[in-house]
Amino acid sequence: MDPDVGNIGGGCSELEPYALRVIGDSMAPEFWDGCIVIVEPRMTARSGQYVVADYAGETTFRQYVEENGQRFLKPLNEQYESVQIQGAFSVRGVVIQRAGARRSQHKHYDNA
Repeated sequence: MDPDVGNIGGGCSELEPYALRVIGDSMAPEFWDGCIVIVEPRMTARSGQYVVADYAGETTFRQYVEENGQRFLKPLNEQYESVQIQGAFSVRGVVIQRAGARRSQHKHYDNA
């Protein structure tokens, strides 16, 4: 599993939303190290959404982007490189919420 995402809990149905703890700073400043994201596995990813994806033998948390007919998994932190998707990949789910210790840190993502 990618060092930027760690699974919390287990035993959930693949059709139920689940929580992950972000590990690392590749998705900062929107998602800081240690924050919790809620992932909806039933959603189909659209360009611009934050996803948990399997690609090239790894599971990672990135922004899915389509540009000029190409697909990318992009970190938000510019110190990390984007990965151009070539071939098969799968999306485990789309991030629908970021939780934090304080209510002001909670954020919902419009995925409708």
